[in-house]
Amino acid sequence: MAETLKVAMPKGRIYKKASALFRSAGLPVPLDVDETRKLVISLPEAGMEFILAKPVDVPTYVEYGVADIGIVGKDVLMEENKDVYELLDLGIARCRMSVIGLPDWKPGIHQRVATKYPNVASQYFREQGQQVEVVKLNGSIELAPLIGLADRIVDMVETGQTLKENGLVEMNSIFEITSRLIANRVSYRMKNDEIQTLCDRLQAVILSERANL
Repeated sequence: MAETLKVAMPKGRIYKKASALFRSAGLPVPLDVDETRKLVISLPEAGMEFILAKPVDVPTYVEYGVADIGIVGKDVLMEENKDVYELLDLGIARCRMSVIGLPDWKPGIHQRVATKYPNVASQYFREQGQQVEVVKLNGSIELAPLIGLADRIVDMVETGQTLKENGLVEMNSIFEITSRLIANRVSYRMKNDEIQTLCDRLQAVILSERANL
């Protein structure tokens, strides 16, 4: 008998896209699970148990083994640098990590960058040979250049509409972001059949969707 897979699922927009992908793969996953107040949802028909989490916490749950697998954006993986296996690019929740600022920005002696992703930002500017002060913020990153807290920001860009409405421009794209399926290292060995079967089913859907584009 197959063991139950414990899946760390992010709440919000990624959940909606991921659950649609799971259903396309023939797994009976409800669409509105993340609208419940429950934090752990048993899905015996799918052989799964969902742990509903903030996206930034998903790799931690997987690394420590309270979840066997999880779905997380590449942005979080790059920032958190957890010891997990990255199994599959799901190709959903597509956006990019970019350097953003006001159109008239010019480099100064002391450059300050605001971001939710201090590790990503610090590494990028080191690789560019630029010395900057990185300031960590948790929300409304676009506000930083408007009020003089920072010269530039590093943040995710999906449509660019928020930037446009606030008079900001995208200066450089750092990397493309999609959601990934990750696994705990021990779980990948102990529950390999269940995890590999899920990967194969999801991969088949992804390839089919790409073929139809």
